[in-house]
Amino acid sequence: MSGINEFIDNEVKTNDVVLFMKGTPQFPQCGFSGQVVQILDYLGVPYKGVNVLADDALRNGIKEFSNWPTIPQLYVKGEFVGGCDIIREMFQSAELQQHLTDNGVPVKAA
Repeated sequence: MSGINEFIDNEVKTNDVVLFMKGTPQFPQCGFSGQVVQILDYLGVPYKGVNVLADDALRNGIKEFSNWPTIPQLYVKGEFVGGCDIIREMFQSAELQQHLTDNGVPVKAA
């Protein structure tokens, strides 16, 4: 396993909720990353944002790690959940809130 894969694997395993994104939760640098940040913040979910723009190897590595071509990517309890469109659809149908709750991640009541 390469260094970047070990880094990603460690982030995914040691944080309950991780968002690999362009920019940071405080300053998203793409609209899609910003949408997922807004959803997680609205739900009051504690999460770690990882800025893939800080490192080309990370930006490419996360796509290979998940076998998913786009960023952002959300992981819950070590499991890849999806990108922006999937997260938005899951949020709108309350499936995301249920998935988080089922995995022991606290979600703020609407």
